[in-house]
Amino acid sequence: MSRAHLLVLECGPATGLQDGGRPGYQRQGLSGSGPMDRLALAAANALVGNAPGVAALELALTGARLRAAGGSVRLALAGAPFGLSIDGEAVGDHRSFQVPDGATLVLRPPRQGLFAYLAVAGGIHVPESLGSRALHLRAALGGLEGRNLRAGDRLPVATCTDAAPDRALVPLPLDADEPVRVVLGPQADHFPDEAVADFLATPYTVSNRADRMGYQLDGQTIRHGGRGFNIVSDATVPGSVQVPGSGLPIILMADRQTTGGYPKIATVISADLRRVAQRRPGEPLRFAPVSVDRAVALAREAAALQAGLAGRLGPVTSREERLMEANLAGDAVDALAP
Repeated sequence: MSRAHLLVLECGPATGLQDGGRPGYQRQGLSGSGPMDRLALAAANALVGNAPGVAALELALTGARLRAAGGSVRLALAGAPFGLSIDGEAVGDHRSFQVPDGATLVLRPPRQGLFAYLAVAGGIHVPESLGSRALHLRAALGGLEGRNLRAGDRLPVATCTDAAPDRALVPLPLDADEPVRVVLGPQADHFPDEAVADFLATPYTVSNRADRMGYQLDGQTIRHGGRGFNIVSDATVPGSVQVPGSGLPIILMADRQTTGGYPKIATVISADLRRVAQRRPGEPLRFAPVSVDRAVALAREAAALQAGLAGRLGPVTSREERLMEANLAGDAVDALAP
């Protein structure tokens, strides 16, 4: 593959580059970043023949316009269902496709969900920072010059020179109606039993104060116990649910701080972090408790699903063919039957 580039003609303010993340620096206070929806990044990369953690564009709610220059490129989009077209001709998500040299790819905001990943066969060849291309905006590391993308940026990519057939995946479910599973603690004992029960029983909504660092929730305030809302700062993980003095929980996400001084009533299990990430501001969110053993089992299932994505690839089919394969009329009965 020779070198080409994607020219950014237009994009939203939160469009950046993410790869598998930047492990190994939490002791220096730098979180690992990486994708908000790890499975979607792996799926997009699988569709174009990349390893799961190869750098791709992370799009958040708003669309974009990109032009291929210097040769044709093979792309794939997975995650939230953004609308796609090449020079006005519609193409689907969760499939690979070629953008000819000089053609323009338009991505329209999704009907549901928030994050999607546009992967390029052969990867995006911007310089690494501390061993990763993942953008950590607050630290100005990774991405393109430590910032989000903007009009006029050029992303070096590999030109697609082979004639391999395009591949498709069944679209990833966003599970918007499913509860987010949590393991209680590590400071659940800082809250009265009735406060923990309210946290589990009361629906919340994602507030407008949500970004890659954390999602603050609106809803029932959580009452702290006699020890108050300050603790000696200790480690956080993606999914830590902090409860500050306001009583409104905050779910820490990919760009979180590595330590924090608010008690953590629960931790979102790793298998469900993508469910949180794909919730838009104003959308509901509820919690369900699971044991540590169950969380470990679900993490292994999620890892196996991601590892097996390449084996799930199939040929690209039309919408009509997909409907036929779904066998929607399999349970049809006599229309006159009661």
